[in-house]
Amino acid sequence: MEPPGDHSRARVRLREPVPGELGWIVSRHGALYAAEYGWNQEFEGLVAGVVARFAEDHDPYVERVWIAELDGEPVGSVMCVREDGQPGAARLRLLLVEPEARGHGVGALLVDTVVAFARSVGYHELVLWTNDVLESARSLYQRAGFTLVAERPHRSYGVALTGQDWRLPLREHPPR
Repeated sequence: MEPPGDHSRARVRLREPVPGELGWIVSRHGALYAAEYGWNQEFEGLVAGVVARFAEDHDPYVERVWIAELDGEPVGSVMCVREDGQPGAARLRLLLVEPEARGHGVGALLVDTVVAFARSVGYHELVLWTNDVLESARSLYQRAGFTLVAERPHRSYGVALTGQDWRLPLREHPPR
């Protein structure tokens, strides 16, 4: 594999998922997070629920999924969905970058794409929830301008974790 650089990002292509790839998102999250963090099938179930809700009912104008390809192979994914109960807010969900694609700008491109999309369709805020052990993802969120607004310890997916809520204002609220 080539070392990362400006040319690496050019080899990355984002696109909509084709049939079968929503299942790939679920499968890869389950397998990767089990291998890297020891998370159990409870996490895969959470991902499956998020993906199923999107597949069954989403507004393609304001909600999207992207698959990242590197040299023609799927190596990452991310979602932008409406935030329930918060009009004007979107949620960044299910960011994943395969280990062999890390260092090629895939994660940054996925996060930047969600931020640009959310702005372009008029969301005023982008939120996300993650866990403190996901250090690489957290650094991407910080670089994109997200701010940590809350932390809570919890036991999920078979391990003790610290959940984190992050927020990125996208535009000022319009005057009343």
